[in-house]
Amino acid sequence: MNFINGVEAKIADLKEKYSLKCTIPSLKVGNKSAQTGIVQGGMGVGISLSGLASAVANEGCVGVIAANAIGMIEPDYFHNHIEANVRALRKEIKKSREAGNGLIGVNIMVAVDCFAQLLETAIEEKVDALFLGAGLPIKNIPVEKIRAAGVAVFPIVSSGRAARLIFKSWEKMYKDIPDGVVVEGPQAGGHLGFKYDQINSESCKLEVIVPEVVEALLEFQGRFGKEIPVIAAGGIFSGEDIYRFFKLGAKGVQMGTRFVATHECDADIRFKDAYVKAKEEDVTIISSPVGLPGRAINNRFLKEVLQGMKKNFRCPSKCLESCGAKDAQYCISEALDNARKGDLDNGFAFAGSNVHKVGSITSVKELISTLRNEYTIAAFYDMLKTEYDKMADKLAAKKEEYSTVLSTFSSEVQESLRKTTLENEIKFKQKMESMSEFIEQTKSEYNAMLNKFYQLSEDIAILNSGKFNLSN
Repeated sequence: MNFINGVEAKIADLKEKYSLKCTIPSLKVGNKSAQTGIVQGGMGVGISLSGLASAVANEGCVGVIAANAIGMIEPDYFHNHIEANVRALRKEIKKSREAGNGLIGVNIMVAVDCFAQLLETAIEEKVDALFLGAGLPIKNIPVEKIRAAGVAVFPIVSSGRAARLIFKSWEKMYKDIPDGVVVEGPQAGGHLGFKYDQINSESCKLEVIVPEVVEALLEFQGRFGKEIPVIAAGGIFSGEDIYRFFKLGAKGVQMGTRFVATHECDADIRFKDAYVKAKEEDVTIISSPVGLPGRAINNRFLKEVLQGMKKNFRCPSKCLESCGAKDAQYCISEALDNARKGDLDNGFAFAGSNVHKVGSITSVKELISTLRNEYTIAAFYDMLKTEYDKMADKLAAKKEEYSTVLSTFSSEVQESLRKTTLENEIKFKQKMESMSEFIEQTKSEYNAMLNKFYQLSEDIAILNSGKFNLSN
């Protein structure tokens, strides 16, 4: 029992000393701030509505409503899809506000035919942030209205080049710049902003792209005198992943797949179960009707499409200019909406590359608590490991110094013995006293460093044991 009590006391001490130093940093969202730098990814069709977004926002993160084909939750979508989209988006924003007071964003695809109307609606409802992807948000952006409403803008990009083009264009056209940027890598779920041969390319890894985007935006930070947070997205699964991307210069992360497997996610339980049951080999890259590659969980529907089987579908309009639904023989919005409702025989689920790691359905609160704890452990471990390595270097240097001085002193003793005079004897005694003091001081310093070294070793061992949990 004494040993167990000692370990528990040690863990408690570690929590007190390091938990505040190793928490996930806050995220600047325009003139506001999220307590925790996690953005829940916008997932259409209807996967992230007010239920999920408000739950995430209430935990101090940024909750996001996906506007893409959101009108499919309305009864008249196939008769007037634009009005249905606008109405549904307005309803969901209002519902999310009623459920709490955290930060709420809206994800809008630039390429959709009703982009302007959805953007106008989000501005009118004064959401906290706009996440604009599937195209470059450059032309016809009502920047003055956005600023007057206090809404932050985050374009979604897949390269430093795209980020610089957007910021440069805004600077020239609007004398303004976006408030930040989301960098989405090729391991994300859903449609990907990469060519097929780039998906597994080393040069397109998120670890490579994030620093490139951070570097590309430095000139704008300097000219406009404000921080431009870069949010990393695509394949981020754990708190350890979050810590890794913060070290690469990100100020926040966006996560989608993890939030699907929560009770609050707006999708049917059968959709969530597809995530829980997914194996690594089930994840596949599809050729979407909109002309882009996408990452999804393979199922019978997708296999039948690949075999050339035509699917019955309704198309309210050509909502995306690039859509080739007739050639693809299915409507992707309708297939995704069917999946949202649990009908996976007539649809499929988009998912990130790490979906096979999802083990169960949990609450948003529990998920974010887990991510925070994992981040703290990763950050703490990194701090300890850095200190451990420095201490090892100091010990080696002190040992080398000790050996050098002893060797020199030994030579001096032998020389003094050969030249024994009264004067040399006095100097020799003085040297001996000085050397004795040095040896005692060196021993003391060495032992102190050695104790610290052992202390760090114990701390690292506790982290590796899995017993360190901030939630306890």
